[in-house]
Amino acid sequence: MEAYLLDWANLLLRWAHVIVAIAWIGSSFYFVFLDNSLTKPEAPDLKAKGVDGELWAVHGGGFYNPQKYMVAPPQLPKNLHWFYWESYSTWLTGFALFTVMYLYQASTFLIDKNLHDWTPTAAVAAALGFLVVFWLAYDAVCRLFGQRAGGDRIVGLAVTLIVVFASWLACQLFAGRAAFLLVGAMMATAMSANVFFWIIPGQRTVMAQMKAGQPVDPVHGQRAKQRSVHNTYFTLPVLLAMLSNHYGWLTSGPSNWVTLVAVMLAGALIRHAFVARHKALTMGKRVPWEYAVVGTLVLVGVMVALKPAAKPVAGGTPPPSAATPEAFAQVQAVMQQRCVLCHNAQVANKNVALHEPALILAQAQSIYQQTVVLKAMPMNNATQITEDERQLVKRWFEAGAKGPAP
Repeated sequence: MEAYLLDWANLLLRWAHVIVAIAWIGSSFYFVFLDNSLTKPEAPDLKAKGVDGELWAVHGGGFYNPQKYMVAPPQLPKNLHWFYWESYSTWLTGFALFTVMYLYQASTFLIDKNLHDWTPTAAVAAALGFLVVFWLAYDAVCRLFGQRAGGDRIVGLAVTLIVVFASWLACQLFAGRAAFLLVGAMMATAMSANVFFWIIPGQRTVMAQMKAGQPVDPVHGQRAKQRSVHNTYFTLPVLLAMLSNHYGWLTSGPSNWVTLVAVMLAGALIRHAFVARHKALTMGKRVPWEYAVVGTLVLVGVMVALKPAAKPVAGGTPPPSAATPEAFAQVQAVMQQRCVLCHNAQVANKNVALHEPALILAQAQSIYQQTVVLKAMPMNNATQITEDERQLVKRWFEAGAKGPAP
């Protein structure tokens, strides 16, 4: 019953997390596009009101004319929409899902004893430490260098180095899938913390100054814009890290931290291409697609690097053809040694049992997907299934997943 309830919690939290994340990322992408697409107003009445930029757009059968005031409008409007609950809801649902899946089941999902044999309590504390320490380091870098001349480049380089180090360290301490997810979670935490500690407080300060009849300090808007830009560059790397736990072939391997860094770099480069595109089109300049090209080439490089190597044939004997059914007894032996520990009559994780021939045949499609294609099972390869055994299952399935001889 506990496993069943955890599955429901997983489903509902994941569903809610995706919904609010779409809302947050969608609004974030829209406002980045808007900031980079605004043009100086020509109408005298707009200039008189203090409008710094405007945009005409068409959508849903209507025309829209958003206008931006720098630093603030002359008077506060009666109805003012705040964009922050999308961020907070995304972090809260994401952390709840992380708790249910990884922290509550640390011994199964967080710990790989082949990498680091420690207690669940220590692993959970270290995972939470990643979220806190990354935010403190990132925020300190922004405070120290963000407002200096050339500070954006210094911050970008420093944050990149911190992310690379965190990726390496996470992959030394945690199971591969958990490590990838944890790096994404620490960056997502910084994104939401930017909203909570800098963007929204800065806007509230501006409003307070306006209500008090004081001059509005532009530094609050500048800081908020800087953190907002950081968030947009974090977005694609974070999404990749969150999706990676469905692909065991991506998160496994001795150099998985290099893979993580490479695909996140590709995401950031591709995102930069689109950010630069908005600005280039508005200014009538060439769109710098080379960033997207480089990002795509990085992804292609990762694909090539992770390509399974063809193994030499021992003794010159060709491997069994995919068209030749493998003896079911061999596949059943692999299931018995590697899978039945968690999938049996007493412990049927995910309602899957593999202790009898008929059950193996009934789950042949899932066995192939999880063991061969995704390499997600066994979890963290706790039972040390070999590549030869995965290939055995592959040949058996592709030959028709036949059962034992009658």
